[in-house]
Amino acid sequence: MDLHEVRRVRATLALFVADVFASVPRKDQRAKGDCYLRGLMLDGRRKSVQAMAARLPDGNEQNLQQFVNQSTWDPVPVQRRINERLL
Repeated sequence: MDLHEVRRVRATLALFVADVFASVPRKDQRAKGDCYLRGLMLDGRRKSVQAMAARLPDGNEQNLQQFVNQSTWDPVPVQRRINERLL
């Protein structure tokens, strides 16, 4: 997807993020999750945090790196909710 396509589905993605990250206690962490998912959706061979942050207009490498590596949220409920949605 290019940036225009990601913007087009932003409202739908926001609902998805609100649902699957509902168990994440902090609003700022949920916002970083939204940014991270948009980065994964964008075209580009490299899906590293650095590359994704560079492609996103609101991408912040430090924030994404912290979300992926250092945030203190439990991924199990998020994974469980994604699995439920897939089923």
